[in-house]
Amino acid sequence: MAVKIRLARGGSKKRPYYRIVVADIRAPRDGRYIERVGSYNPLLPKDHEDRVKLDIDRIKEWLSKGAKPTDRVARFLDAEGILKREPRNNPQKAIPKKEPEEAPAEEAPAYEEEQKDEKYKSIYNTDLYFKMLKTLQEAQTKIETLETEMTALKARVKTLEDA
Repeated sequence: MAVKIRLARGGSKKRPYYRIVVADIRAPRDGRYIERVGSYNPLLPKDHEDRVKLDIDRIKEWLSKGAKPTDRVARFLDAEGILKREPRNNPQKAIPKKEPEEAPAEEAPAYEEEQKDEKYKSIYNTDLYFKMLKTLQEAQTKIETLETEMTALKARVKTLEDA
């Protein structure tokens, strides 16, 4: 059975309190645990003696049995001198990000059209698109016929007014 020394959250909303527990890795975070070996209250000042309480003898025993501490618990154990924790190193984080170059004004509309195409690509592949296209064409032909009828009516009205 794989065992971890980890934090189990307690307390109410916005007021956390953690129990440092030894638990099976398959158990829920705040659920069943084997043994409670300490507590952590992040609301207390960093120099307060009750901020982190550890049962050092029990922790050493569990470490000898093969229990692995989580990163946060390893920090507490390192502060107590029980376990040596290697500091994490991420040199990529310190490198400043490159600022994006400004695109020329001519390329901007093409990019917007590409996004529009991506947005409606799924519509083009469906029957709904073709139905909408057919309805649009029918509407355009109706508009053209109505415009021709209207020009004919205007001409008739003009002839009637002249007579």
